Amino acid sequence: MRIALAQITTNHDKMENFGLLEDQARKAAAQGARIVVFPEATSQAFGTGRLDGQAEELDGEFSTAVRNLADELGIVIIAGMFTPADTVERDGKTISRVHNTLLISGADMHEGYNKIHTYDAFGYRESDTVKPGDELAVFDVDGISFGVATCYDIRFPEQFKELAHMGAEVVIVPTSWQDGDGKLEQWEILPRARALDSTTWILACGQARLSEELKKERTGPTGIGHSMVVNPHGHVKTSAGYEPELLIADIDVSDLGKIRDTLPVLKG
Repeated sequence: MRIALAQITTNHDKMENFGLLEDQARKAAAQGARIVVFPEATSQAFGTGRLDGQAEELDGEFSTAVRNLADELGIVIIAGMFTPADTVERDGKTISRVHNTLLISGADMHEGYNKIHTYDAFGYRESDTVKPGDELAVFDVDGISFGVATCYDIRFPEQFKELAHMGAEVVIVPTSWQDGDGKLEQWEILPRARALDSTTWILACGQARLSEELKKERTGPTGIGHSMVVNPHGHVKTSAGYEPELLIADIDVSDLGKIRDTLPVLKG
């Protein structure tokens, strides 16, 4: 199966961001991609304003536009967005939290996965504004089983092993990975480690790195690029740099059973 990872930089306006998504999806479809993956926070980048202001249900303006585009092109699109969640009290303030949702649309599907592990690390508290999800997601496209995870989820190998036990042969991981000291080195390890932990393909698609000027304007995880396609042996088949890029790759799961027999970590 041919897949595409669209490493982009999004902003505060979800329909402007949809325009960027549409451009990349059309280019990927023209090259034969069946699945096109976009980063976490595709609908609205972190650090560009309140997330609840543009959060929407899966029948909202952004998600409906994605659905129509996926149907038109005959592809499956995975893209990060935000959906309404709950209201909580924090330090005397009422906060409307959202879910950090991966939209999965196309091939008669239109559903979402809510990020389970919120990014409460390195001085940032995603859980203040984002409610964690509690359900894993696996879906099939053309006879191949896919699982999904979002950004910080990748630090938790048990989630990837459980997805494999649920049948996933490929795990899609959209991210907006925080830039900073040592973060690229960590990122370059984690998708490969999760591929080996779960003996699955990993399709990791991140936000491209911001310019130094934009970095000063935004807070939170803004992206480091370096999207990659990793096979079940932990080998990087193709990868991007810091800048926006459309990666195209062919994945083959036909020998996955043999790989798992040779390296039976899921039986341990």
